Amino acid sequence: MMAPFGPDILPAGIRARMVPDVNGLTVHLLEAGEPGHPCVLLLHGFPELAWSWRKVMPGLAQAGYRVLAPDLRGYGRTTGWDAAYDTDLTPFGLCNEVLDMLCLLARLDIPHVRAVVGHDYGASVAAWCALTRPDIFRSMTIMSAPFGGPPDVTAPAVPDPAIHRALSLLDRPRKHYHWYYSTREANADMWHCRQGVHDFLRAYYHHKSGDWAPNKPFRLAGWTAEALARMPTYYIMDHDRTMAETVAPEMPTPSEIEANTWLTEAELRIYSSEYQRTGFQGGLQHYRVRTAGVGLAELKLFAGRTIDQKSMFVAGRSDWGIYQAPGAIERMQEVVCPSMTGVHLLDGAGHWVQQEKAAEVTALLVDFLKG
Repeated sequence: MMAPFGPDILPAGIRARMVPDVNGLTVHLLEAGEPGHPCVLLLHGFPELAWSWRKVMPGLAQAGYRVLAPDLRGYGRTTGWDAAYDTDLTPFGLCNEVLDMLCLLARLDIPHVRAVVGHDYGASVAAWCALTRPDIFRSMTIMSAPFGGPPDVTAPAVPDPAIHRALSLLDRPRKHYHWYYSTREANADMWHCRQGVHDFLRAYYHHKSGDWAPNKPFRLAGWTAEALARMPTYYIMDHDRTMAETVAPEMPTPSEIEANTWLTEAELRIYSSEYQRTGFQGGLQHYRVRTAGVGLAELKLFAGRTIDQKSMFVAGRSDWGIYQAPGAIERMQEVVCPSMTGVHLLDGAGHWVQQEKAAEVTALLVDFLKG
């Protein structure tokens, strides 16, 4: 069995262990704070790990909370999932991801959590946890990816392909990164890319961060090829490029890397060493679930349901993730989350807000939890 991170890797106050028999998984879990304290559950996104919360966990623990951050199904040192492209995708569906979290809490004898907090893809899991089991997940904070609510009962089984043809017919032909990530080639494109996994991740994180000056997001007119093509190429890619080829020209200079305090080379090495070992397919399975409509019928059972417990949204002001799904942030505030206490856009941060602005995110979470 894969060993958990050792104390030589983890910041002071964070410990790691493996939790077996979690809905078919053995979960690699980072933990801070004391058993018996109110629990906060932190869920990471792509291409990240529980490690993404390393700068937030100690502050939450010092504020009196027991903090849990698992490597999600498909990621890192959590095992029991299938990385094959041709595997059954059902276990990677959102309802089963909620079950993963319920089973993890049960294994730890935690009856409920004060808050579930999710970033990027983890925001989707957190939102579905809060939506489906408000008795367990007593409040919710999501970051970088607004939750537009459950699908309507009339939603098509598979998303309309017309947008992809329209993107391909633009004067500058483009493609949507969700559908690229769903292709058989995407994993190898990144795992075995020319620049290597470490430099690929350095460029990818930089390209989507507040450090990349052109990240100046705004609301899009709608779900049309012309509107979507106004986003950077890490979301609406050039039609003939891989993701590794897309981000390579944006590799920061050696001086920019040396000046980066939110993701040092040693911190990035944790990500790159894990992804060099596992590849990216485990995380990509979740994109495939979405683009193929896997589990959509189950999600439609919750059509019209709202998240009525207290909630909060946090993102970097330079994060295009806020607007990549036109209308989602407005629907979240106006319809889906009627008890939302605030939408906080942090200056100087892009997509990796809990790493780029860890102190500000921690302060917002502590205020939210204690409020």
